[in-house]
Amino acid sequence: MHPCIEMGDVILVISVENFIKSLLSSANAVFASKDMLTELDAAIGDGDHGINLDRGFKTVKEKIEGKSYTAFSELLQDVAKALLFSVGGASGPLYGQFFLKMGMKLGSKPEATLEEFANAVAAGVGGVKSIGKGERFDKTMLDVLIPFSEVLNACIVEKVPHAECLKRSLKAAREGRDETINLIARKGRASYLGKRSLGHMDPGAASSFLILEAMCQALLSVETDR
Repeated sequence: MHPCIEMGDVILVISVENFIKSLLSSANAVFASKDMLTELDAAIGDGDHGINLDRGFKTVKEKIEGKSYTAFSELLQDVAKALLFSVGGASGPLYGQFFLKMGMKLGSKPEATLEEFANAVAAGVGGVKSIGKGERFDKTMLDVLIPFSEVLNACIVEKVPHAECLKRSLKAAREGRDETINLIARKGRASYLGKRSLGHMDPGAASSFLILEAMCQALLSVETDR
């Protein structure tokens, strides 16, 4: 766990500029885990998840790094388009829809509260559901995204300190990722394997956790350095 998450609470207000940094951090996490994601996908999929996401987030990085944005909607539309048109298979549309819906929810704001960020994540999860027609326990990325979103929103309602909100949300997401090992796939390429998909972590769940973890760590790191 990133040391910033263990520190005292911060009042997290996310600027567009800081969100760019968090997206670049997520991209770096994908780059570093390319081989691991590909290995996971080779067991129950087409064996190209790491390769595809690596290419997609390189495109994202090229698109947004050094560019000035004044609105979340503009930034996340660029991210969504980069992923949609550069990532092969189902991952491009799914991740593209996630970030597109987040951007639509945040709109033209130059900064967002953690509550607004949580609402945007929920909108992103809804977008993934609408594209993939999936739910939790189908052995997909939703096994990470849904618990992360639900716990984050619940913590905000309960007025849990912001750093603790993200810590608990990531814990739920990690548990969701790990639970996919004991699930039979009901969606995607792995569903064709039936019971043979048991015993393998879902690559989409693994990549979703990597992206969320790096994003949250970066946001907290920026905030505690201010």
